[in-house]
Amino acid sequence: MSILLTENTTFIVQGITGREAVNLTRECLDYGVGAKIVGGVTPGRKGREVHGVPVFDTVAQAVAHHGSPIDGSVVTVPPAFTKDAVLEALEHDIKLIVIVTERIPRRDVAQMVERANEKGARIIGPNCLGLIVPDVIKMGGIGGPAKDAAKAYTPGSIGVMSRSGGMTTEISSTLTAAGLGQSTAVSIGGDAIIGSTYAELMPLFEADEETQAIVIYTEPGGRMEAELANWVTENQSRLPIVAFMAGKFMDEMPGMSFGHAGTIVEGKADTAAEKIVRLREAGIAVAEEIAEIPGLVKDLIGEKVAS
Repeated sequence: MSILLTENTTFIVQGITGREAVNLTRECLDYGVGAKIVGGVTPGRKGREVHGVPVFDTVAQAVAHHGSPIDGSVVTVPPAFTKDAVLEALEHDIKLIVIVTERIPRRDVAQMVERANEKGARIIGPNCLGLIVPDVIKMGGIGGPAKDAAKAYTPGSIGVMSRSGGMTTEISSTLTAAGLGQSTAVSIGGDAIIGSTYAELMPLFEADEETQAIVIYTEPGGRMEAELANWVTENQSRLPIVAFMAGKFMDEMPGMSFGHAGTIVEGKADTAAEKIVRLREAGIAVAEEIAEIPGLVKDLIGEKVAS
């Protein structure tokens, strides 16, 4: 099993005729059992094709052409137009929206997330690479070209969540090399406001019988780790969790940003050291190096089986 995606998931690519979107579309089509990209949207480009995918002027046209509800959308349009694209998708009952675009105004992101919640939809991102179910389907640029994604990601029982798109693949590749496959890997996005946090995705992994442990990659700044720690404690999660905290040097550099827009340390609670304390208090193992992650996962799974 998996979360959010199955081999039957259908999706569109908004902004499909852009250079990066053209490559992303090819990568998704080539991966797994073949992504069901049922259309693309770029205003003024109706009638064209991108790798055999028909292009439409609007989401409404794509939905009408498909003839049944579309599950998801990958949004790759410029920041100034992202909100309109996402709201258009939401108004046509698309329930899973992956926003690749970065540098979107925070107010726009807040409005998109609020509307998605009202519509019972889920946003992954912005500023993310999407998500992948190994050997089945990928939605977004996660893992890069299909042949590279196939090397890094293998089917298994470890869920992966990361604020960094590249580190989603790095961690999954490290797990794969140790014989630990992944159930679903999600690049959640590195911005200060995102559609789905660790804590918000945990109930999905918790309900997935395939998933037996979680690995997260995280950074200083923001409150997501505190939210995760609280969720794990309050819900008595069945899933062992291993976390790797990057950017610990930022504890000596308050007010600086590391890597992503969301990694601004504004107070003690945002520091790597404080986050590590909170995670450990919630029973979450913290790896000092990425290479330690597989061993910690194996130890925790073994302890769970023994108990």
